Amino acid sequence: MDVIRCTIVDSTGAVSFVTHGDSLPALVAACASNPKTTEEFLDLAEPFYKGLKDYVFSGLAVFDEHNLEGHYQIIHKSLTTLSRHKQPVFRVVDELTQEASLRPVKAGAVIFNLQAKRIIQIVNGYREIRRSGSGRVFDGTNHTDTVYRYRLPEEWALVP
Repeated sequence: MDVIRCTIVDSTGAVSFVTHGDSLPALVAACASNPKTTEEFLDLAEPFYKGLKDYVFSGLAVFDEHNLEGHYQIIHKSLTTLSRHKQPVFRVVDELTQEASLRPVKAGAVIFNLQAKRIIQIVNGYREIRRSGSGRVFDGTNHTDTVYRYRLPEEWALVP
């Protein structure tokens, strides 16, 4: 399976999750509208890759239910016992979660820093992210014949 770790950084912190590499163009297309928050970012990606926002926010609800501030044993256990590609959605709350948010899964790891307007491809063996590109709309079940195009504004930096 071609899954990749994505970490989103905004002014409130960072969220990390594993998703199919096919979602990368939708996430980059969302950056083209200069989102400020994780929610806005995923709202902008939703028309291109349906279901990703629900997946991330459902995962965060579970994280928040099981991990109280200062008591992160549940996420620590998941991050140290599960295969990387099976790890749940999580908030970056300490050193262990920060380290996990940077670890690639099968196809790599990408950070979307909304504050700094920077996309960092730590490792990307799936599909190189470029300043402009295209993707096929994913309707939540299948890819459709509809193609979308994006162009990142100049203020966005692509690191490797």
